[in-house]
Amino acid sequence: MKTVIGRNLKSLRTANGYTQEKVSEFLGINRSAYANYESGEREAPLEVLEKAVALFGCELGLLFEEDKNVVDEMLTCAFRADDINTNDMKEIAEFKNLVLNYLKMGKLLAE
Repeated sequence: MKTVIGRNLKSLRTANGYTQEKVSEFLGINRSAYANYESGEREAPLEVLEKAVALFGCELGLLFEEDKNVVDEMLTCAFRADDINTNDMKEIAEFKNLVLNYLKMGKLLAE
């Protein structure tokens, strides 16, 4: 499962145009630790995964998705920006969380 999570972390990171350095800075961890999570060499703690999915604007379950096509479909809403800092990334994560919650509410109301 570490390999699947790592592959999905990398797909989400690259689709958003982030470097490992930027993501690790946002997560508050060393770049080498994040690189180990992406490569599947180490298991990422839940709090790191939760913070990562907030940045990428997806649900935690997507990291465990083995079907690459499902992950690729999620990447259509990736947000790309150049020269952003950690504070920008925090604001982007908050915005994506707001949008994700809005979409969940719409889905619940439709049912």
